[in-house]
Amino acid sequence: MDREQLTSRRVVVIGGGWSDEREISLESANEVRSALLEAGFATVDLLDLAARDFYARLVSGGYDVAFVALHGAYGEDGCIQGLLEIMHIPYTFSGVAASAAASEKQMAKAIFSAAGIRAPRGIDLPVGEQLTDAQIDSIVEDLGLPLFVKPAANGSSFGISRVTERSALNEAIVAAGSAGGRVLVEECVEGMEITVPVIGNDDAHALPIVEIVTGAEFYDLKVKYEPSSLHHVIPARLEPGVYSRAQELAVRAHRALGCRGCSRSDFIVTADGDPVILETNTIPGMTANSLLPDSARHGGIEFPELCARFVEFALEER
Repeated sequence: MDREQLTSRRVVVIGGGWSDEREISLESANEVRSALLEAGFATVDLLDLAARDFYARLVSGGYDVAFVALHGAYGEDGCIQGLLEIMHIPYTFSGVAASAAASEKQMAKAIFSAAGIRAPRGIDLPVGEQLTDAQIDSIVEDLGLPLFVKPAANGSSFGISRVTERSALNEAIVAAGSAGGRVLVEECVEGMEITVPVIGNDDAHALPIVEIVTGAEFYDLKVKYEPSSLHHVIPARLEPGVYSRAQELAVRAHRALGCRGCSRSDFIVTADGDPVILETNTIPGMTANSLLPDSARHGGIEFPELCARFVEFALEER
């Protein structure tokens, strides 16, 4: 498809929604819309999933493709993708199955394991579970301290706690499960935190690796939305063999989950150079501070061109 054909397509950017990440999603959606207009697309509308007239406007818009800029529930878990499949509207990024699998952290870890990708050890707790003293002792003996406690199906660091004392474990479990979902308790893997963006469909390839440098206990919400120049080192300061290994594992995770368009896998690189995967994001943030756009710029792809490529990937898949 040539550029003129591509930019003639009517695009709807879908953002907002009801998740904890609503405001971040709207930021992403607005910046994506501006970028696509800058890239030459003639028609780019923005719809809020939570708006009362969302479905009516989606049906009547005559859109050729949807750019999904939703984060969290209903966006990254396969829900909006299922609706767009039913409506026969091509859309950016991963399909229903890949989105659902990646958003369920324990399921994703099983897929990573089958693909030979190391992930932190942990346990998945049912909704509303509170641990007895004996259970806490068993977890601490097995996984050690500190521990990370996180929602089993959420993103952007919402509900995540780093637990350094056994007495704080149940409180962290309550916080992680406050939205009514299951909770994941994981060992804390120490090392350099990196993220590896991957773009493409059948020809998926890794972009420059971003090293995340913070003064916090982990890459929390406050750090994520500070200026990227404070926390992103691109390319990551890794030995060449470790660098290429992390990129290879990110592409392997992308393919094992069945992702398309793009993904962004987060790793901890241990002191002996072993990349340990934390999760794969199927709809990475698209704000000025976001990791994937920052990596792409360092790889020679400016933001408007990146967004245009994602639209092209969506249409190519169809």
